[in-house]
Amino acid sequence: MRHYEVTFIVDPVLSGDEVKSTAQTYKEMLTNEGASIVHVDEMGLRQLAYPINKRSTGVYYSIEFSAETGNMISKVELALKRDERIMRYLTVSLDKFAVKYYEDKRSGKIGKKVKKEKPKEIPYGAFNNSNTNSAPIAAPIAAAIPVIIDDSEE
Repeated sequence: MRHYEVTFIVDPVLSGDEVKSTAQTYKEMLTNEGASIVHVDEMGLRQLAYPINKRSTGVYYSIEFSAETGNMISKVELALKRDERIMRYLTVSLDKFAVKYYEDKRSGKIGKKVKKEKPKEIPYGAFNNSNTNSAPIAAPIAAAIPVIIDDSEE
């Protein structure tokens, strides 16, 4: 089985139902041609790097699929090219490393954000050696600043 990914940008002027029906059209086209859909990623409305057809945004879809041969790709690309709702498209063949990466990403092994622990707060009066509720004792600031004396004459 060979793995492929087709990513396309749908015109943002369309309603939400029309955008989803456009993506559904291409999913059905791929399955009718003998491909099996692995994953569909609706990335949503995103800013474009440069204007396309006087539009600055677009709805991104990415369909990952596998097929025995890539014969149906030319038919799908021709349909994408003729469709006025599609602003841009790109079809790529995935190698074994890309397939592994996408599997790990979907399973949550890649892309999780790790939250850093906040430093523990020091309670008020922790610097004071006595057990009274007075303000903490702080060292003078001037003692912490090093002084550099330049005795050379110019």
